[in-house]
Amino acid sequence: MTLFNDTELFTAGLAGKKVFDIPDSELILIDNFFTKEESDRFYERILRKTKWREYEMEIYDKTYTVPRMISWYEDKDNPGADPKGPDWTYDLLTIRGRVEKETQLDFNSLLLNLYRNGNDGVGWHSDKEHNTGPNPIIASVTFGETRMFRLRHKYSKEIPQVEIPLHHGSFLLMAGTTNSFWQHQVPKTARDVLPRINLTFRRTNRNI
Repeated sequence: MTLFNDTELFTAGLAGKKVFDIPDSELILIDNFFTKEESDRFYERILRKTKWREYEMEIYDKTYTVPRMISWYEDKDNPGADPKGPDWTYDLLTIRGRVEKETQLDFNSLLLNLYRNGNDGVGWHSDKEHNTGPNPIIASVTFGETRMFRLRHKYSKEIPQVEIPLHHGSFLLMAGTTNSFWQHQVPKTARDVLPRINLTFRRTNRNI
């Protein structure tokens, strides 16, 4: 991975704020939630300073290493929190504060995902409710390469899939019954793409 030259190639979105009119969902996108300069700085620092690790998942009694790197942060007073877990950095607290100001909500945990290249992605899924309770609110921030974020309705096949390009510095809020009625994915791509960092803030009752 290159580092300091990457940011010259990243592009911010031009859509501004968009509220999606789709059933069984509350979905809001804000392009340029962070300026290009802010996004460049956060990307460089988070990429360099985060202790990334692989994450293994059990599917049908087999263990798989997911195709991306992760890191987990949470408030130390969360139930079940690891007292030896990493402390929130200044940059992560700054981003969290901006997200909380925009949403008027409090978040106590953060899952960081690093998509290193086009071979990294995440398949169709809804977030696990045993960590967050039913209908969690998920606030997602992207730095780095633009990747496509897709959603499909779980029960109504006639509802078209939704495709949202998540650009450098964008913010996506998934609320309401989105997690109950929709699945989402970040597909792999054969294109030669640079790293993407995704931060998903949430309220959780136990750690990963």
